[in-house]
Amino acid sequence: MILYHGSNVTVSQPKLVAQNRFLDFGFGFYTTTNKAQAIGFADKVTRRRRSGTKTVSIYALDEEKAFSACSLLRFDAPDEAWLDFVCANRAGTYGGEAFDFIFGPVANDDVYTTFALYTAGILSKSQTLEALKIKKLYNQLVLTSEKALGYLEFVGTIREEAF
Repeated sequence: MILYHGSNVTVSQPKLVAQNRFLDFGFGFYTTTNKAQAIGFADKVTRRRRSGTKTVSIYALDEEKAFSACSLLRFDAPDEAWLDFVCANRAGTYGGEAFDFIFGPVANDDVYTTFALYTAGILSKSQTLEALKIKKLYNQLVLTSEKALGYLEFVGTIREEAF
């Protein structure tokens, strides 16, 4: 499996760094199999930090080996379990089981409004899930432990001029 991580710097040796906000799948190193999504994130991070260069770091992961040796939580679709998990993580209230890898749809900028309406109580859970069905959701693979990071092999980078 080839994975991408968008940033304003090359990340050749990923680390688990404390985050200052609550993310979809909680604490961890976020990657995706979608290069375009990683490029978009590199752009966002570079603009937000006002430093560095839009950079996408590329990794290889032997998923058979890694997923058999580590714990994996997998969401194949934006279903009720995924919605509950993402909402709990974004609220900072998730207290369930910890996993080495978490894979599933990413709630990108295109769906933030839907999430905001749901968390404000304007949309019901079923209305939210129905609305998410029509959105194009990419994926993310989050590595949440040192054990998981040990299976990630840095391959190289793509810089802004090559996008």
